[in-house]
Amino acid sequence: MHLKLGWCVCDPLMFANKTWKRLSLRNPAAFCNVVGFRPSIGRVPNPKAAFAWSTLSTSGCMGRSVADLAFVLSTIAGPDSRAPLSINEPGERFARPLDRSFKGVRVAWFKDLGGVPFDPRVRTIVDGHRKTFESMGCIVEQAEPDFAPAEIAFRVLRAWNSANTYGARLHAHPDAFKDTLKGEIEEGLRLTGMYLAQAETAHGQLWRRFQAFLEKYEYFVLPTTQLPAFDVNTPYPTEIAGVNFDNYIDWMKSCWYISATGNPAASVPGGFTPEGLPVGVQIVGRNKEDFGVLQMAHAFEQATGFGKKHPVIT
Repeated sequence: MHLKLGWCVCDPLMFANKTWKRLSLRNPAAFCNVVGFRPSIGRVPNPKAAFAWSTLSTSGCMGRSVADLAFVLSTIAGPDSRAPLSINEPGERFARPLDRSFKGVRVAWFKDLGGVPFDPRVRTIVDGHRKTFESMGCIVEQAEPDFAPAEIAFRVLRAWNSANTYGARLHAHPDAFKDTLKGEIEEGLRLTGMYLAQAETAHGQLWRRFQAFLEKYEYFVLPTTQLPAFDVNTPYPTEIAGVNFDNYIDWMKSCWYISATGNPAASVPGGFTPEGLPVGVQIVGRNKEDFGVLQMAHAFEQATGFGKKHPVIT
């Protein structure tokens, strides 16, 4: 029996790996040539979340096609009075047909996210799809907002959340935690009220900046990941394109910059490296316009068909 549909609760970054702690939606989708969707905050409410007002993590789905994801969302999305950020829209709306004309739709194409390094193999494949969006009738322009506030907001709020979630367990079982997670928890435990206030201020600045940017453009397109999939025995990448990292989440900025905005985002198969490793194209939409993101992802999927292809393994 083949399982065609799936969904998972995600911290916006970490996916299943024996050395990592949580789950993700877009990273593993890109690495495995399937579709992943991170919906708007509150689209799939979590009534048991410890930080009920937090916008850093959410629930979503992965599947073999965008149509699969839309079907899953039609069953798991919807309002929940126990979740304060719950979106008051029924999940059934995702069961509508995904077809749509994109003639004249304005799409912003990423530059470098303010100096974020990308593996040349990923950059080449994603940049090559600019003509794909143009063939769909889109007006594509290279433009991006300033993501600098995400560097403050995401790192601090993530450490705070980790400390709240795992602090007591770290105290009770210090030897049970890997060094990277232990360091993040300890960082969260050292945070002061002023640091948190600065992070929340930066978070608000980022959100307003990104929503203003998307008043001109309906979509923002960028790579899902900064590099192709790496060896399972590698705890995390420490360098991309000659840039060394000081933190174990730095190789995923192309994902968590978007996570920090709270906007809906999909990862769709975009092709393969010369070694046969899948590369994902990330499509980000306007605030709470989840269905519109799925429509664009569906159109891209139909135009390319990479999700149905398999690399040549030598």
